[in-house]
Amino acid sequence: MSRIDGRANDQLRPMEIIPNINKFAEGSCLIRCGNTHVLCTASVEDKPPRHVPEGEGWVTAEYSMLPRANRERSRRDISKLKLNGRAAEIQRLIGRALRSVVDRKKLGPWNITVDCDVLQGDGGTRTASITGGFVAMMLAFRKMMEAGQLSQYPISGYVAAVSAGIVDDVPMLDLCYEEDSSAMVDLNCVMDDQGRLIEIQGTGEGRPFTLEEQQKLVELCRKGIEEIQALQRQVLT
Repeated sequence: MSRIDGRANDQLRPMEIIPNINKFAEGSCLIRCGNTHVLCTASVEDKPPRHVPEGEGWVTAEYSMLPRANRERSRRDISKLKLNGRAAEIQRLIGRALRSVVDRKKLGPWNITVDCDVLQGDGGTRTASITGGFVAMMLAFRKMMEAGQLSQYPISGYVAAVSAGIVDDVPMLDLCYEEDSSAMVDLNCVMDDQGRLIEIQGTGEGRPFTLEEQQKLVELCRKGIEEIQALQRQVLT
């Protein structure tokens, strides 16, 4: 079957990462994955949460979609006086992904908050947020290095994420909204730059899937993440 936008089944959507998009944040970028656009900002504070051991730092994330990021206007969380369940689950995922490559002892007594605001959503907003969130965090670390707040980059590697799925029994990389909404199987994958898995979220939405199909989807994600991390390095060089 041919894809909606004519891509090969193992091909990413066009991706662009524009760094330093916010003049006030210590680190920021705008990431565009096809028609999904996410603004990522990293803010530095000198007060880690109370549960963090003395002398160590912390990295956390917040995620939200603007009211017209989708095809219909959604209400802001503040108007409902609570964070919706989907946003809460996604921001925990982003935080876990970013912390997986941060040495919190080397970070020292600093708190990094990465805000991921979806300006336009067309599938893959959580994976784009992780990819762009890492770039924003690294730019914040760079500014901290320049200010003498860090003596070395407190990371063990790069982290990026992408989705894959099975649509009409065909495995595909980096699903757009139309593909995702009709997918039999949907999988989000987070990896470091050594090809090691950080997190997999896989769901048989239309039918169960086999271990072989899962492996095929993970391999598609690995190929895509290697390309994404090459772009991250280019942006951060």
